[in-house]
Amino acid sequence: MHIQCLGLNHTTTPIKLREQLSLNEDAIRSALARLACGHLSTAIAELIIISTCNRIELYTASSQSNFSELEAFLSDVCGVPANQFRPHSYQYKNLDAARHLFEVAAGLDSLVIGEPQILGQIVRALELSRGQNIAGPVLNRLFQSAIHAGKRARTDTAISRNPASVSSLAASLAEHVVHPIVEAQVVILGAGEMAELAVEALRKRGANRILVVNRTLERAHIIADRWDAQITTFENLDDALISADILISSTGAPHTILSAEMVRRAMQSRAQRPLFLIDIAVPRDIDPDAANIPHVKLYDIDNLNAKLEGALAERMAEVPQVKSILEEEISEFAEYMKSLEMIPIISNIRQQAETIRLETLEKTMRRLPDLTEAERAHIEAMTQALVKKILHAPTHRLRAEASCPHAPEYAAVARTLFGLPSEGLCNFSGQACPISIAAD
Repeated sequence: MHIQCLGLNHTTTPIKLREQLSLNEDAIRSALARLACGHLSTAIAELIIISTCNRIELYTASSQSNFSELEAFLSDVCGVPANQFRPHSYQYKNLDAARHLFEVAAGLDSLVIGEPQILGQIVRALELSRGQNIAGPVLNRLFQSAIHAGKRARTDTAISRNPASVSSLAASLAEHVVHPIVEAQVVILGAGEMAELAVEALRKRGANRILVVNRTLERAHIIADRWDAQITTFENLDDALISADILISSTGAPHTILSAEMVRRAMQSRAQRPLFLIDIAVPRDIDPDAANIPHVKLYDIDNLNAKLEGALAERMAEVPQVKSILEEEISEFAEYMKSLEMIPIISNIRQQAETIRLETLEKTMRRLPDLTEAERAHIEAMTQALVKKILHAPTHRLRAEASCPHAPEYAAVARTLFGLPSEGLCNFSGQACPISIAAD
């Protein structure tokens, strides 16, 4: 049985093509169902699909290694010719596929290293495949191992402990300057991607009172509906300033939106209550002179970038430790894969012995036509007991050695001694070794 990964991500593929290949949960269910119901003629036995804004990856377990089949499947599901995405794709097999998934789960392959969302997305991908009964024992074990590795990477190291995007850093700063954040009035100026990421990060930190101020309400409604926020337009910005404890600005305007005079007027109605302004827009939304107004504290993108660089450097320093954890988990998974070689061997040995027993028993019975039914039953039981006793020691030993480093060698010797056919090769042990997971 071969494990394969066909994927495209943010480092290999432009966003325009990634958008065409992106699958929502309904599309994933439909694709998995077609395979599960046998509508496709394929050697693929198991399939899990990961689809996020930054990647789409197909993981399969199959009796044959055939990436062209995977390309055809992805092309059919997404309606994109394979020759359009093939130059941007990557392919991994067996242990390399496992290692790649483990790195994805740990956040080492993410746009922002160590980001936590991908782990939940991997969990969801496994759930969707299980729901269609197309995640078998191999991919179940692979994904469970990857999820465990990803959790270890985040709990045993600091790979995810520091904010590593401007929006999350702005939210973290807001949490530190106003206590408690749950009671603070937060105003978000703008409704683009950066603004939504800031709202998401604030919600996760416990902020309950969030007002989104935007030029139009259409885009603001999207954020409000998703994150349970209030919305208003720029016409009400003066009132929003008066009520705000924190204002995070992230519009795409080419000029200043919030003048120093607007801030000064608002502060006259606040009875010396502090106002924290966080400007993450480029060009800046807030007049730098606002920082000179009493009780106003202004942070701009340069302030945050300096903190962000430090946070990313701290995360990068954790990578060697994360990789060490992943190697431990990969080695354990590789031992599991090697141990599976014994399952079909033991089955083949027993099947071979049973065939010999039945053939010999039939010949013997033909030579003893006068035996009673009771005597025939006794002979049948005796041959079954003999075969069971003869095979007990070797099959027990094979099971015991299944997870040891020399399992591939034991498997090869067993196949030779019992005259069993060799199966396809894999490289989970770092060298060519026979492996078959499905029973013959």
